[in-house]
Amino acid sequence: MPELPEVETSRRGIEPWLAGQTILRAEVRNARLRWPVDQEIIALRDQRVLSVQRRAKYLLLELEKGWIIIHLGMSGRLRVLPQPQPPEKHDHVDLVISNGCIIRYTDPRRFGAWLWSDDLRTSRVLAHLGPEPLSDTFDGRWLYQKSRNKRTSIKPWLMDNTLVVGVGNIYASESLFVAGILPGRAAGSLSEEEAGLLAESIKAVLLRSIEQGGTTLRDFLQSDGKPGYFVQELQVYGRGGEACRVCGTPIQLAKHGQRSTFFCPACQH
Repeated sequence: MPELPEVETSRRGIEPWLAGQTILRAEVRNARLRWPVDQEIIALRDQRVLSVQRRAKYLLLELEKGWIIIHLGMSGRLRVLPQPQPPEKHDHVDLVISNGCIIRYTDPRRFGAWLWSDDLRTSRVLAHLGPEPLSDTFDGRWLYQKSRNKRTSIKPWLMDNTLVVGVGNIYASESLFVAGILPGRAAGSLSEEEAGLLAESIKAVLLRSIEQGGTTLRDFLQSDGKPGYFVQELQVYGRGGEACRVCGTPIQLAKHGQRSTFFCPACQH
């Protein structure tokens, strides 16, 4: 599943083609995604795009009379087509833009979503979300306060979107390695110093990934068709049994919250 850096990369990829332009119409060939595509999108005509934003793993298209909320799901991706091309089997939604291009949504597994909202504050998919990890609200003090008396393992705790959004499986493992914290520890065992270091590590790992275009895993491609490159720098994720790049100790694999967790038992404590 595309994580926050991949979604931010997609946002940056489509923004120059959408912001300030007019969506002439939406062509919805298959409305049966994770939830049915909202009728307001199907009936969309001649609305100018005021901005292209992101909240957690959702892309937000601000229009003159509402918002399109896009989630890429497990295998969804957006591409910019400078000129029309015949759709293929899994090309479910097109936005036809006034500059002549098409924003095409492809999703083989159809776990993504295209939703409409008149007011983001009342959106059923956004209202419960915690702070953005790259915002000033999210810092060591926030993590430390939220971790008190928590017995949950740190790794799945970090992946709770009510705590902080967008820290998925890959980046939780990578951030804990950078911070030198074992993922199986109870969240409540974090010291103030460790919480501060962990918050800084999360920000640094996510920013580095965004700068390099996201992580190439499975179906993710940038909007221009080029893959992300952060996968080349992964320290622990997906490297079970391989030597730690810092100390040479074999990377171990464990399960936390039914998700694969990779860590170095020598570098993390």
